[in-house]
Amino acid sequence: MSWPLWEVFVRGKRGLNHVHVGSLHAPDAELALRHARDVYTRRNEGVSIWVVPAGAITASSPDEKDPFFAPSGDKVYRHPTFYVIPDDVPHL
Repeated sequence: MSWPLWEVFVRGKRGLNHVHVGSLHAPDAELALRHARDVYTRRNEGVSIWVVPAGAITASSPDEKDPFFAPSGDKVYRHPTFYVIPDDVPHL
């Protein structure tokens, strides 16, 4: 019997995003988390670790990049071209 595959994500510093750092095999989530700590944060690089069963991840295909991420031109409400932005709004 082989252990399931887990994907490992580590957040390096507080406030940063979790980044995929690799994969490992483990029998359950708790052991996957411990293995991930030992393998991917040996030099105190991380402040948070996520382990996710590889089978639970659904991803888009790079081959479908253009049609999948193409902007929806028929949904004008997604493009703020017809809004008047006041001068006193610093960041929008």
